[in-house]
Amino acid sequence: MTVTVTPEVVDGRLVVRGRTVLAGVPKDVTVDPAAGGSAFVGACSPSRSSRHVFTLGVLQGYRLVCLFRFKIWWMIPRTGKSGRDVPMETQMLLLEVKEEAAIEDELDDKDTANTFYVLLLPVLDGAFRTSLQGTDTDELQFCVESGSLIGILAKHKGTFSHVENKKIPANLDWFGWCTWDAFYTEVSPKGIEEGLESLSAGGSPARFLIIDDGWQSTINEFHKEGEPLIEGTQFATRLVDIKENNKFEGNLGKFIKTIKERHGLKFVYMWHALAGYWGGVLPTSEVMKKYNPKLVHPVQSPGNIGNLQDIVMDILEKYGVGIIDPSKIYNFYNDLHSYLRDKGVDGVKVDVQNLIETLGSGYGGRVALTKQYQQALEESVAKNFTDNI
Repeated sequence: MTVTVTPEVVDGRLVVRGRTVLAGVPKDVTVDPAAGGSAFVGACSPSRSSRHVFTLGVLQGYRLVCLFRFKIWWMIPRTGKSGRDVPMETQMLLLEVKEEAAIEDELDDKDTANTFYVLLLPVLDGAFRTSLQGTDTDELQFCVESGSLIGILAKHKGTFSHVENKKIPANLDWFGWCTWDAFYTEVSPKGIEEGLESLSAGGSPARFLIIDDGWQSTINEFHKEGEPLIEGTQFATRLVDIKENNKFEGNLGKFIKTIKERHGLKFVYMWHALAGYWGGVLPTSEVMKKYNPKLVHPVQSPGNIGNLQDIVMDILEKYGVGIIDPSKIYNFYNDLHSYLRDKGVDGVKVDVQNLIETLGSGYGGRVALTKQYQQALEESVAKNFTDNI
């Protein structure tokens, strides 16, 4: 018997190194060998749709650990022993397999069988993104969706670089402090100064600072002055200007220069959302009009709400998001980043990124829209914060 390293389908079984990983593999499942003993596993559908769910086979008898999105923003791990333990929106699945036969026909002692691991990693393919999920009958499925009614599958191609081929930002060599947990959106120059002084007094001076949410010029249209805040509407708050709010008294540059000199800071980053702010930008803002924004309402996929719904998305579905025209998004990022750079800012922390995937309808789908935003973001960061991309 010859045991191959490359995964293959044999008699309706997905076999890896002689072991059946999945049983009952449907005929529409395809396996295309790739380099290094890996393979691309896919499936074919006779119909066109923005969402397909394919069964890969039955998964039983292997210890597993997976990472899944339990909310649209966050991932957590889960362990198990069969397909039913794999939740919706699984982004990575690792199986522990006991090897009973060695390669090249040499049998191992079963009492000392080797262990190897099988990694199932959903990837982007053309206009579609992929996730894994299990069923009550231990079937392992993969879901592909675009968020658009028209999607064209393309051949897989490389779209990212391994960390070994990337330049590591210099700020990672220094102890840093992010203001979020200390102040949330109530961050202020006074609070930042006190926080930096406290860290120094404790013997752990920060050399890298992230000024998180709370510094931007925003408006909550749904909160009337003098009336109680409607719970959740703070997440529908929108950006009205690229400049800092009045807490910084129009002197962001002076403030950053001061804290760098006074506290020995080497890097100061500023927070912003991928769409500008949680609720995007205010379409009626005079500053924002040149970016051609419009109000749209997020549409979540079944996977987004399959585990745990999020109050932020519930609010944004109700009140909408001010989304910048994708053809203008680079201009927005460049205007924002060049302004911050001129004030002495060294980089940005970009948050609320998963929101964009729910806004793809009318823009070519979630992958196409996210790609436009991410490419524009990276181009602007590379231009304005050269060493900190």
